[in-house]
Amino acid sequence: MLQRDKPDDYVIATGETHSVGQFLEEAFSYAGLDWRKHVEIDPKYYRPAEIDLLVGDEGKAKKKLGWEAKTKFKSLVRLMMEADVCLAQKQASANRINAGVRESAKKVLAV
Repeated sequence: MLQRDKPDDYVIATGETHSVGQFLEEAFSYAGLDWRKHVEIDPKYYRPAEIDLLVGDEGKAKKKLGWEAKTKFKSLVRLMMEADVCLAQKQASANRINAGVRESAKKVLAV
């Protein structure tokens, strides 16, 4: 897209449709959990006129760019979960290091 002579808008999509429930099922299964035990649904956030089916049309991107999706839904959810777990581990490690630095600083300042 960025290498085109003329800028344009493209939909990057798989042409598949999945529900939020399917996403939750896949994401929570990565951790061996049942999403129904951890997620609360508040009907006040439902759209007044719910759309039955939403599917991204990648036709223009395929035609003009030769682009097509290579990553399937389950693989995409797994990639997202792996990235989130990695980030959480880095943050936990940084928090432990920062806590250690604070404790060392307290000891030094107490002397």
